Amino acid sequence: MASNWNDRDPIFLQIRDRIVRLVLGGSLKVEEQLPSVRQVAAELAVNPITVMKAYQLLVDEGVLEKRRGLGMFIKEGAWTRLMDQERRQFLESEWPRIRQRITALGLSVQELTKDLPVPAEGKEAEVSRG
Repeated sequence: MASNWNDRDPIFLQIRDRIVRLVLGGSLKVEEQLPSVRQVAAELAVNPITVMKAYQLLVDEGVLEKRRGLGMFIKEGAWTRLMDQERRQFLESEWPRIRQRITALGLSVQELTKDLPVPAEGKEAEVSRG
């Protein structure tokens, strides 16, 4: 995890978002152990409390589970939970702004999708099942 922080969001939220991207992208899988809080803090040059806050947020969201004496692990169903949450957040927060901009520019669906590849058969089922 590189430490290119933005100035808009607290670092613990940025760490949380990186873990979310790793889970959704398939780099972190169910039952996989995350690095220790101290290890991540040293790697990112941040306070261990910052990393702990990110991990705890993901525990609260049902993505990670603490195993006493062992550490943090990706919880069963994390991919589905995160995908549902991220989709909902996109539709509620980001999409209205994007839709407004599309409308203001008078863009059509054809213009917006003209260079997109046609999905391979079975790809939708693979993505939706997680």
